[in-house]
Amino acid sequence: MQFEPLFGIHAVNTALKRDAQRIHKILIMKGRQDAKMQRLIDTALDLRIRIEQVSKRELEELVKGAVHQGVVALCKPIQTYNEQYLDKLLDQLEEPPFLLILDGVTDPHNLGACLRTADAAGVQAVVAPKDKSAPLNATAAKVACGAAESVPYVLVTNLARTLKSLQERGVWTTGTAGETDLDIYQANLKGPMALIMGAEGQGMRRLTREHCDQLVKIPMAGEVSSLNVSVATGICLFEAVRQRD
Repeated sequence: MQFEPLFGIHAVNTALKRDAQRIHKILIMKGRQDAKMQRLIDTALDLRIRIEQVSKRELEELVKGAVHQGVVALCKPIQTYNEQYLDKLLDQLEEPPFLLILDGVTDPHNLGACLRTADAAGVQAVVAPKDKSAPLNATAAKVACGAAESVPYVLVTNLARTLKSLQERGVWTTGTAGETDLDIYQANLKGPMALIMGAEGQGMRRLTREHCDQLVKIPMAGEVSSLNVSVATGICLFEAVRQRD
């Protein structure tokens, strides 16, 4: 089996807490001795997960120059989900659906940041098309700081069809577009809702836009015309949280 590196103390601790069965073994940098690392080691040993001490160079080769903080867990790939899972999730929800949809977001860093924000906002799932979407790889998992294990990442074959299915369930689809007149702070974001964020530069695809119940924008006061998609996602999600609370 091909194992993926998961690196960083927080990310590995979260995997130990939420999905320890994914972890094959944990590699610790020789000479790293502190309270945080010792707690991680104690947790892993309690779960009977193998620990090996390796050189800093070996860790750096595994993570290709990323910041590993002296620990890398070799894990089974993070599970992604499909349309059938999304249907079951929606059937079982006891509160109004609150979903994040990413249309054409291909950078794993942005995916990880969006997952982290989605987890903080209480989003039940992040949905994206199978084609032209960021993979849920080690980079995304590291940036997500544990959210990759807690927020389901649902990859669908046909995003327009999924949006139509959500609308038939009574989920209000809110897309983001800079040219609309409706301010995010004036829009109604309560109740069953799916927030749709497009790729930087291109925005949402035409067919996705046609399946939105409303289009909203973030007011921009300066010279910059747009925000990074993960920053824009945070602003929109937490405005929805404010309204829903």
